[in-house]
Amino acid sequence: MKKVHVLVLKAFIKPFIVTFFIVMFVLLMLFLFKYIDDLIGKGFEWYVILELLWYASAAQISMAMPLAMLLSSIMTFGNLGESYELVAIKAAGISLRKAMMPLIILVGFISISSFFFSDYILPITNLKMGSLLYDVRNKKADFLIKDGIFNSSIPGYSIRAQNKSKDGTILYNLIIYQHGNISRGTNVLLAKEGVMYNSRDNNYMILKLKDGVRYEETTAGDRSYNPRQQYTRYYFKQTEQKFDMSTFQMKRTDQELFSSHSMMLNLKQLKYYTDSTTRMLDSIRGRIFNEIKSNYKLFNTYQASHNKPLQNGKSTIHYKQSFEEIIPTDKRLMAINNSLTDTRYIKEVLEMKSKSDKDFGSTIIRYIIEYQKKFTLAASCLLLFSIGAPLGAIIRKGGLGLPVVMAIIFFLIYHIISTVAEKSAKEGNIDPVLGIWMAIIVLTPLGIFLTYKAATDSALFDIESYKLAVTKFFSKLKAFFNKKASKNGGAK
Repeated sequence: MKKVHVLVLKAFIKPFIVTFFIVMFVLLMLFLFKYIDDLIGKGFEWYVILELLWYASAAQISMAMPLAMLLSSIMTFGNLGESYELVAIKAAGISLRKAMMPLIILVGFISISSFFFSDYILPITNLKMGSLLYDVRNKKADFLIKDGIFNSSIPGYSIRAQNKSKDGTILYNLIIYQHGNISRGTNVLLAKEGVMYNSRDNNYMILKLKDGVRYEETTAGDRSYNPRQQYTRYYFKQTEQKFDMSTFQMKRTDQELFSSHSMMLNLKQLKYYTDSTTRMLDSIRGRIFNEIKSNYKLFNTYQASHNKPLQNGKSTIHYKQSFEEIIPTDKRLMAINNSLTDTRYIKEVLEMKSKSDKDFGSTIIRYIIEYQKKFTLAASCLLLFSIGAPLGAIIRKGGLGLPVVMAIIFFLIYHIISTVAEKSAKEGNIDPVLGIWMAIIVLTPLGIFLTYKAATDSALFDIESYKLAVTKFFSKLKAFFNKKASKNGGAK
């Protein structure tokens, strides 16, 4: 028995590790393709890109783990079935359930570990990746001079070079326009050559200019013609121009600004934020009537004359049929204007409160969804293993051919159901708990069915068995019609 358990464990662990890293690599490539425009041309250091990929790889585990579990389980039992090792195990009197028991324990351990990962590590990873990705996307592209084209990326300057050296550090025939100077005049600098380099702290770019002239034209404070305006011209052999490049440096945002997002919270924090947001929502709903009740007016002044006693001694108030009969003529216009004012106020208050109610409700739904996601990762690993293991034992095909196709099909079904249901839950169309668990609820009967078929040695994907069943059905159908025809002939 122990040798069988070791055989099954060895057959599963290697494909699981290989498929996990393959899936992780594919997901990281998709992540890079998604944010490639935010990474190219900004001059990031290699460690910034590596840090971003590290956080992204940890965030992708929630998708890579179930897919690797499904694919590796299909490959494992497909290989065992193709090499007739499952047949040998069953011939030795060992049931499929007993042979899979250590593997079930291992998968259960992985599922529990994924739960703790999603509760303790994943929120921190999402926080660090979210803040870093925000800084990466908001960083300006590197300052780049193109031949013959003005560059206005540096605030207050427009720079053009007719051509440059191959390494881009020496610029020729420079024109520099300076805008927004205090004197509101024109400042133009021309130079035959300029050597470009950065300061030690990389906050400034320095241009060492040679053989040039600077033109400055100042006015008295307005842009109208002034005969007393000054015009100055400086010739120089060599000078330096310093440009502030601090806007091109990546500045790290405080991570506390993102810490209240639903993806950055663990179970305890999610429960706390859900309860506090729910209390705030209840408080807003409770204050609505108190804010608008003073705008509801009852015309008690004109009701006393319409009281009519009933036969049992009690009295009731009978209201006139028309609005004109209740309010005197000289006060109707004022009453209408006051009513319109009160109605507009009530409408504005209700619209404002409705928007706040919707925002708080959406926030609560996001917290509930993230709370349930902590559990669905572990449940999805167990579910996809319960689908993949019996499916591999049924199809009895190993390698990366049919198992990969079957794994992709079932994972796409799981992913589509999960995505559509989660989107519907976020929009408030269905209950958020039901939306998150929808894929697992739908596919659990399939896993039970496949497990039963694998335990009973059902030839679920055997084409010959289906051909035999169809042939048997048509033969029975033909015999039925022949019998019916013979009875009709005998009756005649």
